[in-house]
Amino acid sequence: MIWVLLDFKFSYNIDHFKSFLKINRIIKKDYWQMITFVKKDMSLFEQINQDIKSAMLAKEKEKLEALRAVKAAFLIAKTEKGAQEELSSEKEIAIIQKLVKQRKDSADIYIENNRPELAEKESKEAGFIAVYLPKQLSEEEIKEMLKPIIEQTSASSMKDMGKVMGIASKQLAGKADGKLISDCVKALLA
Repeated sequence: MIWVLLDFKFSYNIDHFKSFLKINRIIKKDYWQMITFVKKDMSLFEQINQDIKSAMLAKEKEKLEALRAVKAAFLIAKTEKGAQEELSSEKEIAIIQKLVKQRKDSADIYIENNRPELAEKESKEAGFIAVYLPKQLSEEEIKEMLKPIIEQTSASSMKDMGKVMGIASKQLAGKADGKLISDCVKALLA
């Protein structure tokens, strides 16, 4: 499969590439997903632009809609007053986390209002966007990381939860959901 990637990278004739795919019976959709996986050295914004192009070529309407929403959020953040020309990776991850959380919350609301088709759409979009987040920590890993923070702040009761959450939120930014962190802190301080 790597040979196919190199062949496409240096090929200037897209028709040649399409016939190559047909001859070797490679499913185009899987190929485009593999391109996304290979391009890890580019910025998140550039990677999303490339994935938008590949979703257009693969005619993946739902994925395209989700990725366009991410791109729009990035562009809005770039044009805010006082924003730098390029977004930092932390800011990009924060934006993606926000978009995933919005979609999960929307899906929950749709389920409560007996609209499973809309909930499914939101869940799919959340899945497409969540791919760009770093690997999320498990509950056990979070608790292990919280124990030294609790010792450092000398927290002993729920009254000290704010101190712990302030430090934990900074250290675990992008690695875990804030609600999960909060639940783990409550469990350790209880």
